[in-house]
Amino acid sequence: MKNFIILFFAVSNLAFANPPFWGKTGHRVVGEVAEMHLKRKARKMVRKILKGRSLASVSNYADDIKSDTLYRKYYPWHYVNYPADKTYVQEPPAEEGDIVQAIETCIAKLRDKNSPEEEQIFYLKMLVHFIGDLHQPLHAGWAENRGGNDIEIEWFGRESNLHRLWDSDLIDHFGMSYTELARDLPPLSKEGYKALKQGDVYSWVEESHRLATSIYGSVIPGERLGYRYKYIHWNTVERQLLKGGVRLAVVLNEIFD
Repeated sequence: MKNFIILFFAVSNLAFANPPFWGKTGHRVVGEVAEMHLKRKARKMVRKILKGRSLASVSNYADDIKSDTLYRKYYPWHYVNYPADKTYVQEPPAEEGDIVQAIETCIAKLRDKNSPEEEQIFYLKMLVHFIGDLHQPLHAGWAENRGGNDIEIEWFGRESNLHRLWDSDLIDHFGMSYTELARDLPPLSKEGYKALKQGDVYSWVEESHRLATSIYGSVIPGERLGYRYKYIHWNTVERQLLKGGVRLAVVLNEIFD
């Protein structure tokens, strides 16, 4: 029995060692930025559905429920993988779902005025998270390396992998809280804001997919990374967080218009 318990925890730790999502700080930044760009009607509806809670405060809900086996079916909704030379629509949709299907489902549930209150709460929380995930480029990567999870690197002398590096290592090393980081992101002009708003979930996933391809080429497996890598790529991290927040607001403004 003792050996079984040890084996159980070992397997559990392995299963969740490389979780596929922006780190907690990144998701909260996306939620905080979205709050800044909500229109009055959308802000009112969000507050009503979430009973006064902020988007940032619920942004990690979709990860928190992973520990509950009742929600296991939603795990594939956090990402999509397809070949570098293909587009999302050129590949058959995953039967278990993917991040694009997840976002579309959440939007449909929130637009349905007959959705029960419990569903509205659930799918709004999930949508906040999935829009954030969509803008972590390695959520739209390649299946052969599990979105960069199988590409091992060192980050300031500590073992890590490419996915974790873009999930949380880069953001955590920056050392800001999510509120500080959200307010420290590059300011947007009217033209810049309009540019970020363009497109839909299909064009956004292609953006991330192209960026993932570039990120794969930015490292050599086993490479020791540190300040230089952060210096080169930090602007991309900021840009993706900003995109995620603005586009989450765009989606919510359209749903609750």
